[in-house]
Amino acid sequence: MVKGFFRDRLSLFFSIVFPLFFIIVFGAVFTGGGAARVTVLEVGNVAVVDALPASARTGLDEAVEIRGAASIDDALTAVRRGDAGAAMEQRGQELVLYFSSADPVTAATVQGIFAGFVDQVNIVTSGIPPTYTLTSRQVEDDALQPIQFVAPGMIAYGVAVGATFGAAMMLITWREKRVLRRLRLAPIRTSTVVAARVVVSLTVALVQLAIYVGVSVLPFLGLRLSGAWYMAVPLVLAGTLAFLSIGLLVGAVAKTSEGGAGLVNLITLPMAFLSGAFLPIDTAPGWLTVLSKALPMGYLVEGMKDVMVRGEGPTAALLPIAILLGFAAVLTALATRVFRWDAA
Repeated sequence: MVKGFFRDRLSLFFSIVFPLFFIIVFGAVFTGGGAARVTVLEVGNVAVVDALPASARTGLDEAVEIRGAASIDDALTAVRRGDAGAAMEQRGQELVLYFSSADPVTAATVQGIFAGFVDQVNIVTSGIPPTYTLTSRQVEDDALQPIQFVAPGMIAYGVAVGATFGAAMMLITWREKRVLRRLRLAPIRTSTVVAARVVVSLTVALVQLAIYVGVSVLPFLGLRLSGAWYMAVPLVLAGTLAFLSIGLLVGAVAKTSEGGAGLVNLITLPMAFLSGAFLPIDTAPGWLTVLSKALPMGYLVEGMKDVMVRGEGPTAALLPIAILLGFAAVLTALATRVFRWDAA
């Protein structure tokens, strides 16, 4: 069964290569330096920018790149085309900022930046010292990289895809080739065959974990493990059992390999987005957050983040492990009810 897994190039690709590609690409993108500066075009002389204190001007230059524009028409055309994030001009005591609603993120960013700096100029020119000041401090270590939050989600996704895809494709392929019928007639217990598949899936999951973590801790990605990171092992094993049961259910209902592969992707990919494996869902609508609580991948992702990068102790993994094992028990029972030895 182990040889069969490594001979199946499709399963090998979706189990190891595909998620590893995501880790490297996402990790490199988010780790490759600070946030990009927004280009802002300056039309004429904008005195309010020149009036900024040295410290404030340094902060402005870190956030935006100010370039001159020949005319207001040229500047507005560049903003509409997306060649610049915004344009600005000063009319007397009024700073006019032009932005495009086609890029709401950049629009909100530049408006927030310049609103803050105009407030600073007003305070400086009034001669009245501010009553309150703001000091922002990062709660993590200064050397912390975004890979800390990318890697756990990608690892959870890779384990989920590997377990689901492997179990589903095994059942479908064996049914198509009538291997299941021969196993049913052979003097071997069904439990022995299932146990062998479980052992293979758990072994593959541990290999996946070792590869993913090994690549993520390389200097160019910079993953730093903290807390009870070793609890990622039982979390991965419990997650594998949960998604193995999903794979068994898919393999029991799908009639062809193509249909099974499509159904696996239809389940795991949306689940990854809804569970925060790719992107955080903290700002998602309330109903979406509630839905994520019903998905096993969400518990695997959060559990991995807790023990690998958030510095939590081993007890933080106990509840996710219990929930994942509960998913495995329920879905395995359901898969047993709809299981077919032969193609219908």
